[in-house]
Order: sequence, then C-alpha cells, then structure tokens
Amino acid sequence: MTQAVCETEFKDIKLHKRGKVRDVYDLGDKLLMVATDRISAFDVVMPDPIPDKGKILSKISLFWFKMMESVVKNHVISGDVNDYPFECRQYSDILNQRSMLVKKTEPLPVECVVRGYLSGSGWNSYKESGEICGIGLPKGLKESDKLPEPIFTPSTKEEIGLHDINIDFNETVRRIGKETADKIRYLSIEIYKKGAEFAAQKGIMIADTKFEFGLIDNEIIIIDEILTPDSSRFWPEDSYKPGGPQSSFDKQYLRDYLSSIKWDKNPPAPSIPKEIIKNTRSKYMEALKLLTGSEL
Repeated sequence: MTQAVCETEFKDIKLHKRGKVRDVYDLGDKLLMVATDRISAFDVVMPDPIPDKGKILSKISLFWFKMMESVVKNHVISGDVNDYPFECRQYSDILNQRSMLVKKTEPLPVECVVRGYLSGSGWNSYKESGEICGIGLPKGLKESDKLPEPIFTPSTKEEIGLHDINIDFNETVRRIGKETADKIRYLSIEIYKKGAEFAAQKGIMIADTKFEFGLIDNEIIIIDEILTPDSSRFWPEDSYKPGGPQSSFDKQYLRDYLSSIKWDKNPPAPSIPKEIIKNTRSKYMEALKLLTGSEL
C-alpha cells in the first residue's frame, strides 16, 4: 500500500478546481485530472483518505472509457504520463496511474443517474410516493428489486458540502433543453446497459450509477469518471437477495458505517476508523480485479 495522496499542489501548473475527489489543472486547451485518495459520502468529503483509491478509479475509468467508445466519445487524451506536456512530467511520481490528460469541455449542469435496481435514495423515494424523479413504478417492489427497465433519474450538481437534489426529466429539459436532455438520457441508459451486461459476466451487478457529460463544439461527450465504485453501486451476484440492503464493492460500505454512528450527513465529517479504511480499500481493489482482470 502506497502513501495516500490527499491533495496535490503543482506550483507551476494552474489549478482549475478541486472537486470532491479530483484536483483539476488548466493546461490551456486541455485539463490535467488527478484522482486523489479523498473519499466523499453523502456529498461531504471525509477527513481520512483511502490509500490507492485514486489509482483504482483512474484504471477502472480508462477501462470503461475505451469500452464505451462505440456508444459515445469521451474526453480522454491519454492516461500515460509520458504523453503529458513537459511541465507535468516532473510530477510523474504522483501522476502515474492516478491521472488523465483530457479535452476541455463545457460540462452540463446535471448528474445523469441511471437505476437498474431499487436502492439508496431511489428506494426512499419509492417508499414515500411510488415514484423516483417523477417516474411511476409498479406497486409492491422490495428494496434492491430489479426494475422492469433501467430508468434515468437525474439530479443537480451542487458545490462541495451541498447535497445534490433529485430532479425530474421536465426540470432537466428546462435546464439544458429538450434535444440535449433526450440525448443524455439515451446515452446514459445505453452506457449503463452495456456496462451492466459486461459486469454480470464478471459476477457483479451494477445497481445504479451516475455519469457526467460535456460539450465540445456542440457535441456531447462523456467526461469525469465512468462506472467506478465511487459513482456506482456494485453488488456481488452470488449473494444478491432482494428485500434489504446488499453487500457491495463500493463506498456503500462506508455510507453504512456513517449511518450506523448516526452522523447527520453535514460537515464536518467524522474520522474514519482504520478498519473501515482498510475494508473500503479492499472492496475497491476487488472491483478493479473482477472488472478489468488487473491489479495495481
């Protein structure tokens, strides 16, 4: 296990922004995205990192970006430090395996959530109203049940520390226009279906996930990350049993711990015990190995 990277500071490269997990640097017409080992839960960044998590996310994302090229273009230029501009290569020890050189896009202001199973905030919404984001669902479904079809349930993209808010499709249309909303709904469901079909062959059920899209010359491409344990719920197929929560290869394990200590989901976040850090890392590593067949 390597030393965790909580934050990067490259003095001669312009910092564009720090997200919940990624530090993004501005290289003119390109961006350098660095996946740190920070972890967030309930939209709040935890005070303790998960060692190697950024490397795992980067490797899984690059794997999926390549696979999904037949569905949608992506923002990746390279994940190889040797291809980066000269000013970046002096930081290769940090950047290696945890970064991507990407195209600069105009990000769309919605999170594109796709649900194939009834879990998380979707389950809570269903219990209250029988709907998720305005989409009516059959009566009598249990927690973790498979939905008749994957559904597109977008949310807002809020700043760090604020909770994303689920919105219906009409609100998505109001924010970005009908043509763009239709396109990202179609792409999101297609990517989810292809990813879920592949993952099923590896013994993983993708319960739900979220994507981000951006525009380059009015063309929609997928950006940020794709089908990682940070952005998705991965359930082991061999222990799947509807009617309650599932074991997982993702940060649901951390969420469950935080719920068990009755944290109110508002900053500041509590410290994470070493055992929870170790087990979270193991779950991410298992997802990497099962999906890609490789390790760090």
